[in-house]
Amino acid sequence: MGRTVVVGDIHGCYTELLELCDAVALHPDDLLVSVGDLVDRGPSPAEVVGFFRSRPNSVVVMGNHERKHVRGVLSYAQEITRLQLGAGYADAVAWMRTLPYFFENEHVRVVHAALVPGVPLDEQREEILCGSTSGEKALAGIVPTGHWHEHYTDPEPVAFGHHVTGREPLLRDGRVFGLDTGACHGWNLTALVLPGRTVHAVPAHADHWSVTRREWQLPVLRTRPWRDYTWPDLTAALSRTQDPWLDEVAAWAELLRSSLPALVAAAQALARELPDAALRAHPAAPVLFQARTGRLDEAALARRCVTPRRTLDLAAALGVPLPDLPGNQSSTP
Repeated sequence: MGRTVVVGDIHGCYTELLELCDAVALHPDDLLVSVGDLVDRGPSPAEVVGFFRSRPNSVVVMGNHERKHVRGVLSYAQEITRLQLGAGYADAVAWMRTLPYFFENEHVRVVHAALVPGVPLDEQREEILCGSTSGEKALAGIVPTGHWHEHYTDPEPVAFGHHVTGREPLLRDGRVFGLDTGACHGWNLTALVLPGRTVHAVPAHADHWSVTRREWQLPVLRTRPWRDYTWPDLTAALSRTQDPWLDEVAAWAELLRSSLPALVAAAQALARELPDAALRAHPAAPVLFQARTGRLDEAALARRCVTPRRTLDLAAALGVPLPDLPGNQSSTP
């Protein structure tokens, strides 16, 4: 009969995962259990997900990072993973939806983040098990002093991840095993092997999160809805991150906003030229009617052109050439 091998938070560190499997001499008969957080922060989330999906005798517990993808709550780390997974992202998220919030066999209990001592696993709250923000707040109200595992008295061993314990795992009373040893931050990837309850670790090859964060900053920035931000929201988004490309975006936005006088003049000229039927059928008809009746000025146009896209669309309708978002080859004719 095979062993049970529980691996701490992998976070896309595929090379380290393979090395750890070699270090524990993983056999096909061994049950491989992940505490969750396969993805985000590291360089190879697709490979890690593919490994667990394709390997028989494998279980992945829902981590808070998988839960974020499932719920569509995408902050920077999740946006990077979405780009890393590319066309396979939707399929990977569909698989994440099937993950259990806990695992238990005759050797060990496994959760991602925490559990309430004394409560059966199938009665635990999912948000506490996976360590979501709301779950951590709820747990703090239930266990107000110390860590939850300091109050764990059941004889069954429990293994978990989520909170980085440092380069070494958290080991208590031969029953409590905290296995997140910061692989994505350049520390170690750790596994617990049962029934012997031995711990194995391999060092990370780099501070992967620092490298990944830098490498994917510009691709992530380019996915933001710059054309559809309101002008105040666009200004705020530009202020949150520093990147040379954002300087180009800021200059582009300023150019669009400074185009209002030219757009007013173009609308007034076109309103004078077009017959009534053509004016009514024109894509910029509301603006042209304002111009014809003398009610169009920069302030009135600013109330319509509240985003770059609306400004670009109006410019295209009026025949005023304006550049599209930097890095995009198209422009309004």
